[in-house]
Amino acid sequence: MDGNSSDFDWDTEDELEIENYSPPYSSGVMHPYEEAVVASTETNSVVSPSCKTIDHFVGMGFSKELVTKAIEENGDENTNLILETLLRYPVKDSSLPSSSNSKVIDHFIGMGFSEKLVTKAIQENGEGNTDSILETLLTYSALEKSPAKQHIDSDHSSDMEGSLMEDFSDSDSLYETEETINPDSDEESRLLFLTKMGYTEEEASAAIERCGPDSTIAELTDFICAAQMAKASDSLFPLEVYPRPKPSCNDELKHKKRRFDNDLWKSKKQIRLEMNGDEEALHLPNPMIGFGTPTDPCHVANRILPESAMGPPYFYYENVALAPKGVWSTISRFLYDIQPEFVDSLYFCASARKRGYVHNLPIENRFPLVPLPPHTIHEALPLTRKWWPSWDTRTKLNCLQTCIASAKLTDRIRKALGLHDGEPTPSVQKFVIHQCKKWNLVWVGRNKLAPLEPDEVEMLLGFPKNHTRGGGISRTDRYKSLGNSFQVDTVAYHLSVLKDMYPQGISVLSLFSGIGGAEVALHRLGIPLKNVVSVEISEVNRNILSSWWEQTNQKGTLIHIEDIQHLDDNKIEHMMNHFGGFDLVIGGSPCNNLAGSNRHHRDGLEGKESSLFFDYVRILDTVKRFSSSR
Repeated sequence: MDGNSSDFDWDTEDELEIENYSPPYSSGVMHPYEEAVVASTETNSVVSPSCKTIDHFVGMGFSKELVTKAIEENGDENTNLILETLLRYPVKDSSLPSSSNSKVIDHFIGMGFSEKLVTKAIQENGEGNTDSILETLLTYSALEKSPAKQHIDSDHSSDMEGSLMEDFSDSDSLYETEETINPDSDEESRLLFLTKMGYTEEEASAAIERCGPDSTIAELTDFICAAQMAKASDSLFPLEVYPRPKPSCNDELKHKKRRFDNDLWKSKKQIRLEMNGDEEALHLPNPMIGFGTPTDPCHVANRILPESAMGPPYFYYENVALAPKGVWSTISRFLYDIQPEFVDSLYFCASARKRGYVHNLPIENRFPLVPLPPHTIHEALPLTRKWWPSWDTRTKLNCLQTCIASAKLTDRIRKALGLHDGEPTPSVQKFVIHQCKKWNLVWVGRNKLAPLEPDEVEMLLGFPKNHTRGGGISRTDRYKSLGNSFQVDTVAYHLSVLKDMYPQGISVLSLFSGIGGAEVALHRLGIPLKNVVSVEISEVNRNILSSWWEQTNQKGTLIHIEDIQHLDDNKIEHMMNHFGGFDLVIGGSPCNNLAGSNRHHRDGLEGKESSLFFDYVRILDTVKRFSSSR
């Protein structure tokens, strides 16, 4: 069997962090094994089918009729050949009693596709060409909108379908790795396909050039839609530049009831999606190492910050690297026109995490946390080395998400691999690697894959063991909270310059605190936490941070505030008077409307959650104004 004859390439996502492609593995057989097999082997003599063999394949979703026929052709000893025969069967077969249109529909419905999509594909390709029907169905599936968000709970993980991977709270996408499965994708056919969908050739060409030759149709259409949204916003908002509020020391600022200039703030919010007509989207660097990493120190001798941005107080803002066009330009413009520092955490640990950081911290004399974290999968998870097959060449994990693969998916993979005495066929390897990269699966036994445990995710993100464990926190909440957190080693490297500045302790205003990634980073750097005001809406996350604060015997003051929109000027002034000001304002606003995997509400900074970025700007402006008047 020629394993390279597969008609459909199971592309992984490229490093743009956009992923919403979930082939329908929800029921029946694992159809990614379909491939156009060349001439079949000589037909064996008819044998009496083994009940055990029939039950095995019927349990995988094939009909008993097809299984019996395949065994009659190949015998019941060679299960690999039986499986290949079943997957390549032309449904319209004269040897079978009936090969009607209804039977073709039933065949593909049994593979997990909806009747509506199957009927449409048959109308386009005819019922005899099953290979073309399959390719059309897979294309439909890639373009089909994802269902509602689901997270996995330990009690219900087996009920969740392996293909549901949408609406992540974390944004990056599933494939934050330099590797691709299909380096030879057909660019011309993608261009033709996009133009047939109604996009202009210019839009299609730009999308392919920006997203890369290995991007899926779903990625390309998502990019085009994001570009169209940004272009539409250009025509809606005037190209008028509003001045930033400048610090003032007049009597009004000294008055207890002083307030932020609301009219100016409303004007800023009104033009927050304003895009210069000639402005290009910020390009992500490759490699994504920012101003340097521990193994590749800073090459930028100095950077010039606007005078109004100079610290103290210092600030540090984080969000996903690949957002819709214009988002990072807007973020930069509202944060004193400071250019983002784009960094992929795979240069700090064993997993990818592409993020952009805007800050006014010095960039000289940074140093990493010690001991250095493991940098490869086998260093981080040494017990997996024993079972790791040679054809799985991964050395890094992809971005750690808020969801994990279902038990159904890993069981299907185990059964499929169990049919091979040696290495599986190339097409099976391709499918398995695709799922491994998509869900960060690791080898825990012979032919046995499993998702990462919460403790392992904690370790990879730089948190102490059991940081999210206990206290009534479910596995679902642990995955969700960890998936939305900082990568501690990366953030600590940037914050390390503060250690010599604040030997007696630091006062921190932590916005969107999550599970305390910033606090853990500062603590691990040896910077005493004198005062921390944590603004976090999730009760689960607040409990995790409070527990860590107690477990590490912090001597400072921790104050929780639930809703960032309730943090007004009066409260900020009161806390600054009480604590003597804030030395650092740190946080990353929600990325729900920025992440490529969140296709239902990818509204950029206008989205319900991601618009909270402007509250970060509002609070930072207020802190800097009050600090200048002290």
